[in-house]
Amino acid sequence: MKEEEGGPPNRELYALLHLSPEASDEEIRKAYRQWAQVYHPDKYQAPQMKEIATENFQRICEAYEILSDESKRQIYDIYGMEGLTSGLELGPKLNKAEEIKEELERLRRRKDQEKVSAHVRPSGSILANLSLPQFLDGGGIIRGMAMSSEVQSQISKRNAIAIGGNLAVNGNSGGGAATAVLRNQISPVCSIEFMASAGLRALIGVQISRNLSLHSTATMGIAMSLRDGSINLSNSWTRQLSETSSGNIQLALGPESSVAVGWQKKEEKMTAAGEIKIGTSSFGASAHYTHCFSTKSHGRIAGRVGSSALEIEVGGGRKISQFSTVRMLYSVGIQGIFWKFELHRGGQKLIVPILLSRHLNAMIATGAFVIPTSLYFLLKTFIVKPYYLKREKQKTLENMEKTSAQVQEARAAAEKAQQLLQNVANRKRSRQQETGGLVITKALYGSQKALKRSDEARTAKDDLALQVLDVTLPLNFLVNDSGQLKLHEGVKKSGIMGFCDPCPGEPKQLHIEYTYHGERYEVVVDDYKELLIPQVSHQI
Repeated sequence: MKEEEGGPPNRELYALLHLSPEASDEEIRKAYRQWAQVYHPDKYQAPQMKEIATENFQRICEAYEILSDESKRQIYDIYGMEGLTSGLELGPKLNKAEEIKEELERLRRRKDQEKVSAHVRPSGSILANLSLPQFLDGGGIIRGMAMSSEVQSQISKRNAIAIGGNLAVNGNSGGGAATAVLRNQISPVCSIEFMASAGLRALIGVQISRNLSLHSTATMGIAMSLRDGSINLSNSWTRQLSETSSGNIQLALGPESSVAVGWQKKEEKMTAAGEIKIGTSSFGASAHYTHCFSTKSHGRIAGRVGSSALEIEVGGGRKISQFSTVRMLYSVGIQGIFWKFELHRGGQKLIVPILLSRHLNAMIATGAFVIPTSLYFLLKTFIVKPYYLKREKQKTLENMEKTSAQVQEARAAAEKAQQLLQNVANRKRSRQQETGGLVITKALYGSQKALKRSDEARTAKDDLALQVLDVTLPLNFLVNDSGQLKLHEGVKKSGIMGFCDPCPGEPKQLHIEYTYHGERYEVVVDDYKELLIPQVSHQI
């Protein structure tokens, strides 16, 4: 079976034998013997059952033949079944496992070199400052513009180069600069950067970074201005405070000396950061917090206070495609009231701040926040969300039409496999009920959307209901004598005996309800995630 696009390998053979991808040869042999006892055709007298057993026994034997052969298993682990069935060439004919390992390593090195040679990352931004008061006074609406661009390239395994430039125009004045940075990785824990800049801020400098320990990094730098010859020294220390947070201290010595202390935290659903900076002629503090409401939308609040700034900013953004995000922000401060629109695509940014008022007028400030917020929620509720739901449903229907024959065949095979598991599964379930052990009362595998619906809604034979498969029986079969059930990490669950993929191409989950020692439990797990039950955290 092919791998799903953008996902991990299916590793269906491991799922079929109920094994971890790291299983030893002895574990593979033991699993094969256990499944062979269940599906051996000689155990069944009825012609229909014998036919089902023969079909599944052949699958078990094929899985064992591949996973018990070291060379075939290595090819399968990297390329999947397609690598074994399509005559994949690994180079000259290889007979020994050591030779296969060497050839695969050579192919990996060649791919790494190809990646390095093609590793060019461009980035840039365009800033267009607009002013509504200036436009209403009869002037132009554009207050100023700024552009910056940079290209980074990995020129070798240890060396990288970055070349960039920027231009800025504000009223009747403007300027620009060009910058080049060469980075060399001296060792796994140390790197050095040489930089040069020409333009209004012409300078040359060097910077060294080193990992002091597993959780801390130090950076030292020196730069000299080519305009007035002034020297700037910089030092920074970064420390990993926890798995999700870090702190840093920065010290700068020169014409404008300063010390800054910062903190950053990044989790799955939120990011936050704050900094306090004190200089010889200024001071300031800033912080921001971003919360992800879903995989596509987020909200943000930020603030700045200091000797030259007093501002608060709120807003949010939404992902409109795989590489593009739009964001709208509202800010109010001593510099005025602003709207800010941003478009991020890949490494490119378009930022458009619009000055609404230079003065802090309560009515304008309230209207500037309420009007776009209300408009956004109206558009989202009545136009954008219905459109996306309709489009997603259409895509789902088209996918179901394309894969309907494949799914029907897979469902039929899963039902046949479950028939042979039924007697043993029922005996295991009865034994667990008698001892107050683990009993799977309900298990559904399939589309995330369908599983999120209520039980009543799922009973309807609509399109989403057909994207779910009842797997209560095979999971009861997999419960071991100790009253535990384990599904391995990185193994797609549709490959488990008695399972199938009811909705190819769609994200899937497994929903399980079970009892243990008379208590009720419930858990939902993603397709490739490990599952170990029972657990106290699942208790209802």
